Amino acid sequence: MVYKGMPDKVMRRKLIHVFRMGGMSLTIAGYKGKQVKVYPVVPSIRMFANRMEALMKLPKGMDPKQVQEKEWLFRQMFGAGAELEQSEDAASYVLRVYSTSIQAYDYDPEEVAAAVNGMSLPVYVGKTHSETIAYNMVENPHLLIAGETGSGKSVALRSVITTLIRHCTDLDLYCADMKRSEFHIFRDVANEVVTEAHELARIVLKLRKEMKERGSQLDQAGVAHIDDLPEWDRPNYIVLAVDEVALLKKEPDIMQGIEEISTIGRALGVFLILSMQRPDSDVLDGKLKNNLTVRMAFRHADEINSRITLGSGEAAQIKNSQKGRMVFKLDGCRYVQGPYLDLDRAKVLLQDYKGVKRTQVASSEEPIDLSQDEFEVFGVLDDE
Repeated sequence: MVYKGMPDKVMRRKLIHVFRMGGMSLTIAGYKGKQVKVYPVVPSIRMFANRMEALMKLPKGMDPKQVQEKEWLFRQMFGAGAELEQSEDAASYVLRVYSTSIQAYDYDPEEVAAAVNGMSLPVYVGKTHSETIAYNMVENPHLLIAGETGSGKSVALRSVITTLIRHCTDLDLYCADMKRSEFHIFRDVANEVVTEAHELARIVLKLRKEMKERGSQLDQAGVAHIDDLPEWDRPNYIVLAVDEVALLKKEPDIMQGIEEISTIGRALGVFLILSMQRPDSDVLDGKLKNNLTVRMAFRHADEINSRITLGSGEAAQIKNSQKGRMVFKLDGCRYVQGPYLDLDRAKVLLQDYKGVKRTQVASSEEPIDLSQDEFEVFGVLDDE
């Protein structure tokens, strides 16, 4: 590589260009009341064997969201190896630009256990250059996984659900495999695994009744979340996982139920994992899309599809050779490498969980009254 100057000077010039191009500044009154823009400064740049690091100090009074919301601009300028980290005092950022790609790796049960330790409903995501990513679905509800065939979407779905089964004892799991290809390994482990729309409709009705009952339970107890209930009276978390949800586009009753779960399910302990190969704007309409607070976007065919999933075009930049690479969206976007978990290995990891009796929610044989007048969202859910 030929530099026009030393690498640190080149990086500093690029950063100044990013600040100006992205409008990252604080406007103050200068001499004779003239408006002056003050930009972040770069007091230091350090070089390592595999990366460069730049410290960026923000002007006092500048909203750090100006930088965070333009994270994509740093990647446009420095490449996919750029990672941005905010300081605890919100006064500075560190930009790390890695020269090497994130390496593919296998699912390691011990590493996963360490990453999700202490989480009540853990989702293991993968690794960046600098850290392992996992989060608690109770705090960040509802997950969307999207990506083309061969991109790693199915492996990620397998990894996420396997981790939930192994590390959440208070879990009722329902799986709908609309392609009949992904969820067979969860039979005798999940509460139910179904493959037909009418079977999923039955499950959705059961969950709607369960949510109604849980809402009444919270209302009577005067608490806002099932975690606030006494342990002896606390119901299990429920996860509904639907593979290829786009095939349900012509099933309005099911989609209405799924949207309802996405809207009020968090406080009631009912969560969604939805996946699809090709994002569909008719399925991911405004309300449902906004309620899917976490997204894993593997390789997408083009920027249009990537924008449906993420709101940005970054998933279209992932190469065909980068299996398991995703753009992970939670408090901004970042590139993450998901673990590889093949089918045989997953079967071994799930062996001890087969045949374990799980609590069933309300039977579909019982009458289900879901009239709008009675299914009101009670006061404790106003912030949902």
